[in-house]
Amino acid sequence: MRVKRVIRGFLSIALYRWPDPQGPQMHKPIYRIIDWFIPAAMLESDSDRLMARTFVMLHLAGPLMGHSVTFFLARTAAGATWQFWVTEGMVAGFFGIPFLLRACGSMRLPAMTSVQMLVGLSLFGSFSFGGISSPLLPWFLIAMVLGFFYLSESIKLVLTGIALQLGIFIATRIFYGQFPTLLSASDLQMANTFSILAALTYMTILALFYETVMRISLSLEQETIDQRGKLELVREAMEAAELASKRKSIFLAKMSHELRTPLNAVIGYAEMLRETFQDQADASRKMQDLDRIHAAGRHLLALVNNVLDLSSIEANRLELSTEPVNVTSLVNEVIATASPLVTKRDNRMIVNMPEELGTIELDALKVRQSLLNLLSNAAKFTTKGTIMLTVLRRTSGGRDWLMLEVTDNGIGMSEEGLRRIFQDFSQAENDTVSKFGGTGLGLALTKRFCQMMAGTIDVRSERGVGTSFTIQIPIVAARSADTDITPPAEPGMAGKAA
Repeated sequence: MRVKRVIRGFLSIALYRWPDPQGPQMHKPIYRIIDWFIPAAMLESDSDRLMARTFVMLHLAGPLMGHSVTFFLARTAAGATWQFWVTEGMVAGFFGIPFLLRACGSMRLPAMTSVQMLVGLSLFGSFSFGGISSPLLPWFLIAMVLGFFYLSESIKLVLTGIALQLGIFIATRIFYGQFPTLLSASDLQMANTFSILAALTYMTILALFYETVMRISLSLEQETIDQRGKLELVREAMEAAELASKRKSIFLAKMSHELRTPLNAVIGYAEMLRETFQDQADASRKMQDLDRIHAAGRHLLALVNNVLDLSSIEANRLELSTEPVNVTSLVNEVIATASPLVTKRDNRMIVNMPEELGTIELDALKVRQSLLNLLSNAAKFTTKGTIMLTVLRRTSGGRDWLMLEVTDNGIGMSEEGLRRIFQDFSQAENDTVSKFGGTGLGLALTKRFCQMMAGTIDVRSERGVGTSFTIQIPIVAARSADTDITPPAEPGMAGKAA
């Protein structure tokens, strides 16, 4: 029982196991001693740390086991001969292996030195104390096991060293003709008993360590299998989600297209009826109703267009369609469209734009929709305020850019709102939909349009102060045979109310 308790104590130090509740406090000093010999790189991995701790522990405890045998040899009839002192010195030399491990930073050289030293000790002790019946001969087999265990990648080198020493042993035996007779038969039997007990203790510790390593390896392998199964489930779920998203996009695209046809008819008939009744003196009530129908139809058509564009982007079916566009004319068209939205809440729009911005290659539809989204967004969240539109051409990073900036002094946004305004179906604040309506698609589409055109959109806002959106689109000058457009010089900025 005492031997078993000692072995469990050694294993608890090497494997982080505690034999009793006071274990951690009791073993902390021993841990510090053992870990002092181990290089920092080997302490990072569980398996490397486990092997290094066992290696150090065996080379601190192993010489003590060896000294139990040499202590008995000193008490025999042979006494303290020179063979005894050589054996004692070789046993004590194993205390230096942990220091060699600390100095080298790896286990290769210390393990090789330890194996060859143990082979030499076993062969020298066998030659000096009993020959084939020597109590030190079993340690020759232990040395081979340690060589295979610690140096599995250098087996040839281990076997070469063992074969060399074994050859010297055989040659010495042939030269002397017989083994020295230093121990009597009774002393030899008792020495063998001590040696076998020490060897069994040593190999038991090593076997328990190997069992722990195998158990950890099997646990890691099982965990790896479980993780692979979970990853496979996640992959299947992602594929199913992507397929559902594609089907949703296709469905939205088809439904949006089917909805636009009757909406265009409603808007067209409303415009025809307005033209019919606009000259009649008693048709004011009818005109108001037709205006409401027309405005509602336009609003619903804009929502459907947003859904159609979003689904087209998700289905990778929305492409750029660039053409030569006069920027000034394009902006004026957007201003004319957005003016009713701005004045609806008693706002005033100020436009800062040069008289001529030139003609450039761009997707007019996407630029128009992006700018209209920003102006309608500013008009929605501003009451009795000012909305400023700034349009100019500028050079940055060696490229020409078209800059569109919309600034308002409306309700503004919080920091949290700024982080989610460009997400699909998201609003800046939680109560925005109930107070102001909207689907949360306009800014998300605007950002995607800008990205498609290799541009950017930035926003600055402060709650209660206002918001400023800035779109920058790279300029590609339009060239044709009958037009010669040159970029305008830096014009003065003229502020005009729309």
